[in-house]
Amino acid sequence: MYRIVVADSRAPRDGKFIEVIGQYQPRTGEKAVNLNVERANYWLGVGAQPSDTVRSLLRKAGVLKARHEARLAVKLAAMAVPLTENAAPVAETSE
Repeated sequence: MYRIVVADSRAPRDGKFIEVIGQYQPRTGEKAVNLNVERANYWLGVGAQPSDTVRSLLRKAGVLKARHEARLAVKLAAMAVPLTENAAPVAETSE
């Protein structure tokens, strides 16, 4: 069993950590990753950089895909042109 922790990059590898956000149990099959998604998103949002191993675990848990889709939705919503209420739909006529 492994803990998924948030640690300061200047701390030693097995040293002090800030918070435990999950566990990884590779022998349990489908439910190998037990993760507090809300806290993982918080730490990623404030600039935490996951290690390669933790990045792969976040990908397995679907955290990275959900973050990407949320950012993409915000970007697409910002690019959308709002319709005015008084604008009538333009109908094409064939002659």
